[in-house]
Amino acid sequence: MAAGATYEPIATNTLGSATSSVTFSSISGSYTDLIVIVNAICASGSTDLINLQYNGDTSSGLYSSTRVVGNGSTATSDRQTGGNFIYAGLINSTVRNSDIYQIQNYSNATTFKTCIARANVADNQTRAVVGLWRNTSAITSITLSHASSINFNTGSTFTLYGIAAA
Repeated sequence: MAAGATYEPIATNTLGSATSSVTFSSISGSYTDLIVIVNAICASGSTDLINLQYNGDTSSGLYSSTRVVGNGSTATSDRQTGGNFIYAGLINSTVRNSDIYQIQNYSNATTFKTCIARANVADNQTRAVVGLWRNTSAITSITLSHASSINFNTGSTFTLYGIAAA
C-alpha cells in the first residue's frame, strides 16, 4: 500500500443548520478501525459533553467511559459505568473543539468495542477518554449527540475515516 493511503475518507457532514445529533450510517465492515474527526461549536449554552452511541443502541448498562481531564491548572479523572452512551468529547459555544475518536476492531463480531478519544477546547480543557461498548455486534452506525439539549451549530464538521488493512 502506498504511503498516505491508510486513512480512507468514508463520509463528511458539514452542518447547514443547527442540529442535535449527527449519524454516520451504513458503515462498511471492510476496514480494520474507524476514526471520527469532530470540529464543532455548540449553538448556545456553555461547555457540554459529546455522547457517542453505536448502531442506535441506547440500552442502559452497555457503555462505560474513563476520563482524564486537564484545564491548565488542575487535573481530574472519573468513570461512568452502566450508561447508555460513551462520554467521548467536548463542545463549547465560543471556541471550536477539535476531537479525534479512534474506534478499534469495529467490525469484529466476537469482541466488545473500544474507543480512544481526545477532546480539546482551547479556552477550557483537554481530555482523554477510553470508552467501551459491551456488545459484540459489528458497528454499522455511529451517532454523536449532546449530553443535554444543546445543538451543534451551523458550519460544524464531522468526518469519518476507515483505516485500511495493511
